[in-house]
Amino acid sequence: MTVPTTNKANIAPVITIDGPSGTGKGTIAQMLAKSLDWHLLDSGALYRLVAVGAENKGILYSNINELKKFTLEMDVQFSRLFEGSIELNGEEVSNLIRQESSGELASQVAENPEIRVALSERQLKFRQMPGLVADGRDMGTVIFPDAKQKFFLTASPEERGQRRYKQLINKGLNVNLRALLLDIAARDARDSQRAISPMVPAEDALLIDTTNLSIDQVFEKVLTSSQQALD
Repeated sequence: MTVPTTNKANIAPVITIDGPSGTGKGTIAQMLAKSLDWHLLDSGALYRLVAVGAENKGILYSNINELKKFTLEMDVQFSRLFEGSIELNGEEVSNLIRQESSGELASQVAENPEIRVALSERQLKFRQMPGLVADGRDMGTVIFPDAKQKFFLTASPEERGQRRYKQLINKGLNVNLRALLLDIAARDARDSQRAISPMVPAEDALLIDTTNLSIDQVFEKVLTSSQQALD
C-alpha cells in the first residue's frame, strides 16, 4: 500500500501509541493529549466511523468512489475533555461505534486497500500544531514514522478481555465475555498477519506491558518518556 506523505511544511510533533485493543492505549492517549494540550486521533475509531456512516447513508462497500468520498469528507471530532466522546458530522456516536457489530463492519472496511489509503490521507490531516497524540495499530510504523516518540502497549489476552468487558458493560452495552475473548483473538491474528500495514511495534518504539500496571502507572511512564523526547 502506498501511504500519502506528510506535507514537510507541517512540522507539528507527533507521539504515537500503538497496540491491540484492551491494552489501555486509548485511555493513555487521551490522558496524554489532555496533559500536553495536543490534538487527539483515535485511528481505530475512523474505520468504525466510515463503516457506520456509510451504512447510515446507504453507501455500498462495493461503491468504492462514494466510500472514498465519504471517508475524505467526514467531519470527525475527538474530545480530549470528555472520555471517549466522538462526533461524526455533528452527531455523538461514541456508543454506536463501540458496539461489536460496528467492529465487524470496520474489519470489512479495513480490508479494502483503496479505503485504507483514503483513511491514511484523512489521518494525516489531524497533524496540527501544537502537536498530535495518535492512537492505533500502525501509527508509528506507517502513518507517522517520524513521530517524536513511539509507544507500543501490550497485555495478556485474558486481561485485555476483562478490561474490554468491564468497559462495555459500564457503557450499558450487552456483551458476552467468551465471545469477546474469541473476537479479540481473531482480530489480533488478522491485524498482525495481514499483508497491508500489519500490527507490529516500530523498531524505535518503547514497549510497555500493561498487564499488571494501573492506568496511572502506565501514564507516568508514557508522560515521562514523552517529555524527555520533546526536550
